[in-house]
Amino acid sequence: MRLNSIESKFVLLNTQLNTKLVKRVEGELSYHGISYTEFMILHHLNGSSSKTMRRMDLAEKVGISASGVTRLLAPMEKNSLVGKEANPRDARVSLVKLSKTGQRVYKESSVAFEHCAKSLTSGLSGNQLEKLIELSRRLL
Repeated sequence: MRLNSIESKFVLLNTQLNTKLVKRVEGELSYHGISYTEFMILHHLNGSSSKTMRRMDLAEKVGISASGVTRLLAPMEKNSLVGKEANPRDARVSLVKLSKTGQRVYKESSVAFEHCAKSLTSGLSGNQLEKLIELSRRLL
């Protein structure tokens, strides 16, 4: 069976686009010693009010399993990008906190990320990008 519907074409094209975007961003972030997924963890931690999140919430935001985020955080803790913190509301749940080193790496890698994003979208106008963002949000 061939996938000829407009919906199938859309999903396939967006999968290809996602792969291209992640590969390009990964290349830029590698100069900072982090992967795209690690960058996303730093991004979400940096955006939280106390620079702290529960592991489960972080896994959901990044789009990986709870065990996947735990495996990913171990080397990040070893490299002092993040740390563990006790949860004052629930002793069974530990929190992940963005460290000072993690804040610095995030700040530096954000510059590379922004540069890469601008390069990847240079063929689109601001209005086209806004429309694309609006349409993409409808699917989320």
